[in-house]
Amino acid sequence: MNWAETIRTGLEAIRHHALRSILTMLGIIIGVSSVILTVGLGQGAQDQVAEQIDALGSNLLVVSPGSTTSGGMRGGFGSATTLTLSDATAIADDSVAPDVAHVAPATSTQTSLANGTTNWTTSLVGTTASWAGVRNRGLEAGRFFTSKEVEAHSRVMVIGPDTADELFTGSAVGEQVTVDGTKFTVIGVLASSGGSSSETSQDDTAVVPLGAAADVTGSTGTTLSTIYVEAASADRLSAAYQEIEAALTNLHGITGAAEADFTITSQESLLETANSTNETLTVLLGGVAAISLLVGGIGVMNIMLVSVTERVREIGLRKALGATPSLIGRQFLIEASILGLAGGLVGVAVGVVGAFALPPLIGQPVSLSLLATAVAVATSLALGLGFGVYPATRAARLTPIEALRSE
Repeated sequence: MNWAETIRTGLEAIRHHALRSILTMLGIIIGVSSVILTVGLGQGAQDQVAEQIDALGSNLLVVSPGSTTSGGMRGGFGSATTLTLSDATAIADDSVAPDVAHVAPATSTQTSLANGTTNWTTSLVGTTASWAGVRNRGLEAGRFFTSKEVEAHSRVMVIGPDTADELFTGSAVGEQVTVDGTKFTVIGVLASSGGSSSETSQDDTAVVPLGAAADVTGSTGTTLSTIYVEAASADRLSAAYQEIEAALTNLHGITGAAEADFTITSQESLLETANSTNETLTVLLGGVAAISLLVGGIGVMNIMLVSVTERVREIGLRKALGATPSLIGRQFLIEASILGLAGGLVGVAVGVVGAFALPPLIGQPVSLSLLATAVAVATSLALGLGFGVYPATRAARLTPIEALRSE
């Protein structure tokens, strides 16, 4: 009996017990589809995080104030008022930080915008004309404000597309918005950043000149919420980080790292932090899926042992007609491998269908991984082959007389 005949015989045996074969493959189907979906969810989450962080800007460093402590209560990062406009001016100085390309100091507060009887609460960002370039934000309509308008505290505003949709039914450019009794003219609408999530929306914001924001909020100080810094290039990002750290350390009279009243984060650090959680969850869920595969393999071995028991007389007859033990063992190995491979392929189909069906239902992207798919199919084949060895060996060791005597 050649290989083609062996495969045909194996397929015929599986087809003869179709329902039992399907139930046997069920564990492998669940395992393979779970591997594809868990890896896809993890990869999709990482891609989404990377997209959101890229939307913040290119070669971006974010400087935030430190934390406050009052009555034993620690306020968390960003709660202090240690960053000032002088810090931003120093960082923008080429002699202090030559690897810094642009700086955008910013203040941020939640406030209510009103267009007639329509109102909407969003974050009011006060900043300079360099903000759009540093944050890599384009414009859907209109223009961004200029340095002269920043110096003049002009009442002009650029709003995000989500904010525009909430306040206006048509074009927002040229319309007026009231903030705490002060009227601002909308001169531009930001293009969508593509980095919004279910928790936050970078497209829901109102950006005004730094001085105008201070006038509206009644702030008389020069403290900042954030200083956005764009490094000259990706290669000079690390150098810019060190220059900013040295400049702020000197300006704030800090003598030790523990006394630092500011934090600097880069896109890489944000990405690494966010991805570490996703990778941990992916490994955890992938482990659960791997257990399903293992259970599926045990199911294949169990059914193959049953098959050997049912076909003892057939085995004895073939051996009596000249079939060698290796030929008998090969036949059962082929059947077990077919069960594993078929379960893997069906599992891939279920996983692909799930990858397209799940995102609209759960609101999370699923990225199909060719590598994970190939590894899952190869593993299912290996499991079928590996767990088929014992039943095949048992069949091969049966003697013709013993087999023919059995009922």
